Amino acid sequence: MVSLLIVIYAAFIGLGLPDSLLGAAWPAMRPDLNASVSGAGVISLIVCAGTVVSSLMSNAILHRFKTREVTLVSVLLTALALLGTAQAGSFFHLCLLAVPLGLGAGSIDAALNNFVALNYEARHMNWLHCFWGAGATSGPMLLSFFMGKNLSWRWGYAVIGALQFCLVIVLFFSLPLWKTAERGDGTARGENEDLSITNGKALRVPGIKYALLSFLCYCGLELSTGLWAASYLVQQKGLTMSSAAAWVSCYYGSITAGRFVSGFISIRVSDSTLIRLGCAVSVMGVVMLFLPFPPIGSLAGFVLIGLGCAPFYPAMIHQTPRRFGERHSQAAMGLQMASAYVGSTFLPPLAGVLSASMSALPLYLLLLAMGMFLFSERLRRITYQ
Repeated sequence: MVSLLIVIYAAFIGLGLPDSLLGAAWPAMRPDLNASVSGAGVISLIVCAGTVVSSLMSNAILHRFKTREVTLVSVLLTALALLGTAQAGSFFHLCLLAVPLGLGAGSIDAALNNFVALNYEARHMNWLHCFWGAGATSGPMLLSFFMGKNLSWRWGYAVIGALQFCLVIVLFFSLPLWKTAERGDGTARGENEDLSITNGKALRVPGIKYALLSFLCYCGLELSTGLWAASYLVQQKGLTMSSAAAWVSCYYGSITAGRFVSGFISIRVSDSTLIRLGCAVSVMGVVMLFLPFPPIGSLAGFVLIGLGCAPFYPAMIHQTPRRFGERHSQAAMGLQMASAYVGSTFLPPLAGVLSASMSALPLYLLLLAMGMFLFSERLRRITYQ
């Protein structure tokens, strides 16, 4: 299953590529499209609302279609949305294109996460999300490159959309590889397991609600930081738009590097320990933003937040079948992804509303980091992990 794992890694690179683009590009997109500062939050809300819907439907979708089919169609939707964004003529066009971008992300996220949690070891889950981070890091880097050459932000979206189409081609020709994970009935673990496990029944599993709250706070922290870090650095620290976009890449790069290292650490350290460590480092990073340091101190704070975020998400995901049982795994995974995207939907725009000048951003991030820690600790006690 090594070849299949490589394909899944590539799919997660594609999943990460568009996730960090909006926040890094928004200082340049906003005047071009005559949009408000908080407009990024509106677009982010639409994208994440689409992912919530498709995540909640993922349990039913995986009973009808196979993981490989869901992955292929989802990446295709994302590629079309990115190329359309590169040609957008107004803020309204961006809002329309945000719909397929969101729908394409939700099902693939829930399907692939559950597939890997059931079929691969913890280190592969960390490295899987490391590859997501590679995609998320590459997006702002490409954008910064084009903006540094005095080219439009549209070049970044066009190139990344083209890369997504290349991934669609790879996924199409790799469809036969998925047969290595199939059982005698032609399905893999996690596909068509039990039609009776609905989202409502999964919500009654002990501990699931604390898991949902943990994902809510975590994704609120990660996406709020990624969405508003560039604006914070421009408005509060006086950095140029190009420099701020480059440092957003460093934030996502720290998540990527942290997950790469966490993959090795997870061989000897439990998921629960990685979760605690990640919470502690994230809080340290947020505290750095409160201190009266020059801009480099804030940059270091954002990098620490990224390093803390690194092990939390994959460790929580990998624990899903063990915490709630394989029978409930896909439904629980869909609910967790939906909760994660609810956090991504409502919490980052709220940060923009509460602080148009970005001055209150550090306090907001601190509340999310503390919530992430408290709810994950409560979940650990209930499920004895």
